Amino acid sequence: MSLWKRIRYRIEAASVRLLAWLIPRLSRERCVRLANALGEIACRLDRRGRAVALANVECALGDSLSPEQRHDVVRASYRNFARTMIDLFWAPALALPKNRRWLRINDLDDCGTCAENQGIVLLTLHIGNWEWASLSAPWMGYTCIAVAEEFKNPALADIFRTLRQTTGQTIIPQENSMMKMLRTVKRGGCTALLSDLTLRPQQTSTIIRAFGMELCVSVLHAVLAQRAGALIVPGMCLPDADGGATIHFLKPLKFTADASLQQIAQTCWDCFEPHVRAQPGLWLWPYKHFRYKPRGTTGEYPFYSNESGAFEKLRRRELGT
Repeated sequence: MSLWKRIRYRIEAASVRLLAWLIPRLSRERCVRLANALGEIACRLDRRGRAVALANVECALGDSLSPEQRHDVVRASYRNFARTMIDLFWAPALALPKNRRWLRINDLDDCGTCAENQGIVLLTLHIGNWEWASLSAPWMGYTCIAVAEEFKNPALADIFRTLRQTTGQTIIPQENSMMKMLRTVKRGGCTALLSDLTLRPQQTSTIIRAFGMELCVSVLHAVLAQRAGALIVPGMCLPDADGGATIHFLKPLKFTADASLQQIAQTCWDCFEPHVRAQPGLWLWPYKHFRYKPRGTTGEYPFYSNESGAFEKLRRRELGT
C-alpha cells in the first residue's frame, strides 16, 4: 500500500469515527435537518449520480411524471439516502430505551402460522430506512445475521460493523456467507437481506423484470427459501414526519419445493414494486440498477446499460429466451 493511500485511509477513518461520536449526540430534529441539507448538497454536486437517477426514473416511470416531478423524485431520493446514513450513525442513540419510540414495528402476526423453528428471511429493498429495518430484528426476538458491506479501507469496515451490531444483530463477512445463513435459518434463526442488489451475470444471480426492464439480482433470499424452507417476510422501514420511522410488513411468502430461484426472486420483487411506484422518492435511484439490457431490445433502458454475452447466457438459462 502506498504512503498516500495509508494517509488517506487514516483520514477517512478519523472522519468517520468523528461522525460516529458526534451524530448520536444530536436530537432527532437536528438529525433530520442535517440529513435533508446533506441530501440537497449531494444532489447538486453529484452530477454523475444525478444523471443516473434521472435516467432510471425516466425509463422506469415514463410519462407518468413530468420532467419537474422526476427532478423532485431524484432530490427526495438523495435526501432519503442521506437520512438513512445519518440514522445508521445515530444507531447507538436509538438503542437507548428512551429513544426506541422513534422506531415503530408493526406486529408480525402472520408469521405465527409458520412451522415451529422455521427460519425467517426479513427482506427489503433500498427503500426508506433500510438500515433501521435490519437493526430492528433483534428487538422482535430474532437471532439475526446480516452480511457485511465491503470496504477498501478495513478501518471503515470495523466502524460500520460496530454500528450495525448496536442492537444485537450479528454482521458476518461475505466469505462463506451463504452457508452461514443457511445454517442459521435451518436452526430457526433470522437473516436480513436486500433483494435489489445488482450482481454481475457471472455471479450467483438471476434475472427479474422490474418497471418493464430486466435486472440481474442476487438469489440469496431465494436459495434460503428453497433449500432451508425459510419464510420470506417482505417489509419496508418508511420515514415518518416526526423524525421517526415505521416498519411495515407485507404478507409473508411461502414457496413450494418446486419453485425456481427465478420465480421466487420475481415474486418477491412484485411485492415491492407497487410501493416503490407509490412513493418513488424513497427508492435509491442513483444506483445503477439496470446495468445490462437484452440484446436487440426495443425497450428503452438508461444510458449506462450495456449488452453482455454473459447476461444473454443467463437469460437463456433463467428465462428460456
